[in-house]
Amino acid sequence: MADPTSYRPQTGEIPTNPGVYRFRDPHGRVIYVGKAKNLRSRLNTYFANPAGLLPKTHAMVHAASSVEWTVVGSELESLQLEYTWIKEFKPRFNVVFRDDKTYPYLAVTMGEKLPRVQVMRGERKKGTRYFGPYTAGAIRETMDTLLRVFPVRSCSAGVLKRAQASGRPCLLGYIDKCSAPCVGRVTPEEHRALAEDFCAFMGGEAKRFISRLEKDMAAAVAELDYERAARVRDDIAALRKVFERNAVVLAEDTDADVFALHEDELEAAVQVFHVRGGRVKGQRGWVVEKVEDATTPDLVEHLLQQVYGEDAETQGRLPREVLVPVEPSNAHDLAVWLGGLRGAKVDIRVPQRGDKAALMSTVRENAEHALRLHKTRRAGDLTVRSQALQELQEALELPVPLLRIECYDVSHVQGTNVVASMVVVEDGLPKKSDYRKFSITGAAATDDTAAMHDVLTRRFRHYLMDKTAQVEASQLESPEPVPGAEAAGPGSGPADASIADTTTAAPRSKFAYPPNLVVVDGGKPQVNAAARALAELGVDDVYVVGLAKRLEEVWLPDSDFPVILPRSSQGLYMLQRIRDEAHRFAISFHRQKRGKAMTVSALDSVPGLGESKRKALLAQFGSVRKIKAATAEELMTAKGVGPALAAAIVSHFTAGGAGGEADDAMPAINMTTGEVLET
Repeated sequence: MADPTSYRPQTGEIPTNPGVYRFRDPHGRVIYVGKAKNLRSRLNTYFANPAGLLPKTHAMVHAASSVEWTVVGSELESLQLEYTWIKEFKPRFNVVFRDDKTYPYLAVTMGEKLPRVQVMRGERKKGTRYFGPYTAGAIRETMDTLLRVFPVRSCSAGVLKRAQASGRPCLLGYIDKCSAPCVGRVTPEEHRALAEDFCAFMGGEAKRFISRLEKDMAAAVAELDYERAARVRDDIAALRKVFERNAVVLAEDTDADVFALHEDELEAAVQVFHVRGGRVKGQRGWVVEKVEDATTPDLVEHLLQQVYGEDAETQGRLPREVLVPVEPSNAHDLAVWLGGLRGAKVDIRVPQRGDKAALMSTVRENAEHALRLHKTRRAGDLTVRSQALQELQEALELPVPLLRIECYDVSHVQGTNVVASMVVVEDGLPKKSDYRKFSITGAAATDDTAAMHDVLTRRFRHYLMDKTAQVEASQLESPEPVPGAEAAGPGSGPADASIADTTTAAPRSKFAYPPNLVVVDGGKPQVNAAARALAELGVDDVYVVGLAKRLEEVWLPDSDFPVILPRSSQGLYMLQRIRDEAHRFAISFHRQKRGKAMTVSALDSVPGLGESKRKALLAQFGSVRKIKAATAEELMTAKGVGPALAAAIVSHFTAGGAGGEADDAMPAINMTTGEVLET
């Protein structure tokens, strides 16, 4: 751990302007981002008496090896820049609110030619409108009910293409829960209008559609068309069922998000009710570990930054009112920032009495329950993970804590389609965003030890390249102050530096961060191959072990005898889970690669016909058989197919060679599934 005095800047060098500062670790990774009205005053609190800091701040300043700052023009700019950098760098010592569960949303893909209604979780996509979140049961029931009135496409892209090629709609088209634009029952414009109506209803305009249907029902009765009137009556009942499912809790013209939190010394739980049109339309929850010393107003500020910063970029749906338990830090600047995201004024208020205060109390009860449930589920897990990491460190006699572990596995079938996987565990938990896959060819694919040597060489060569790039970048930084700017530390810039700062670029790849321990799937040969790869590259601060499947013994480099961990050891369990995860990841990639290699098509041998044009032809004609029967003029209707390529395709299939009659005798087959591809 670094001594804070080794990188403490001189007090006179730090400006007194508003700004944003960053602490970095020895590998150049940003571990904390903060903002300050007065940079000199704030930064001095970290270095004046490090021993007197609270435990987590003490850990942060000792894990860092440098600090840098950027001066901005106002506190509002510092708020915006702080949020941008927290989102970009994901510092480990900043408060990050994480969903305590993955909530489903009702999504309409308005960016597609034929919009689709579906239930979506996880990361949001551009061009898609989201409604919710909802509980899993309620959202599917809502979607099923609304498709009766607004028959928007809900099928996958594969089902849509098959229906377009065959000229027959899927089951939903036959039971009137889809308007079947795939076969031309409605035009794309009419289908998009249906999707717009669906979104308008979900956006709170239910009364308009119910009133319109009531008029249609009355008109049908007047015309004595009782069958149509009965269908419209059922549609009205369906819409009312969806509309009345949520109880009215506030005035009908109220659009607000109601936040409440419950916290202790270590963690905080947050709940929010989304109220639209006076009704609770959804609920979300987060649990946060208080890794920085933050007051309740600070927590509320970070919460609103993260929630609305992410939602505004994907949805642009902010309410008029944001109700919070306490006024956040920098409330005025925060309200201005949120108003800019919404395009209209946003009020941040603390309800004191009435219906809104009563609803806040209900939300707070949900937060208390969420924190109790979280602690009950996590208590055992935290203890076991800490015990496992401690056991591993002691059993392997390692001088450093195992903060990051990487495990590698090689997968192939009799030396074909050789691949390898890299899985990452940080603080005992998988970090799937850092997982990597490797394709292995040439001499390295001859056996497992050569493959392991190749993979470790490639991985740590990337690490050394990024490390060198970081050093060169730091050496190129000018020690002279920028004209017109305040004096600042490394990476500072002019007073308007909230837009760009060349020294804040993130490392070029996830390979930039080395592990404390490398685990390979295998015994002594694989371990020695991995250790040899690191030694050849000059990497001497990473430890290597292997876990052999036969007796689950742990092998160290150049050791004649393995380390035997007790069968009940939590450290052994952790190694087994990491090894099994690496094996699963490698097998998945191998099967994917093998499946592609085994997919045979008559189009593969056509000279000049690449993958994208093959897809265009199949999308246009539906099957290889129809492509064979097409003329050159018909082939040119496909995207990207010109006269020369069309003539080559016709010539290829009429020559009776590899793509001609031989293909008629032997249709294209996916050898993995046995599926005939030409029908």
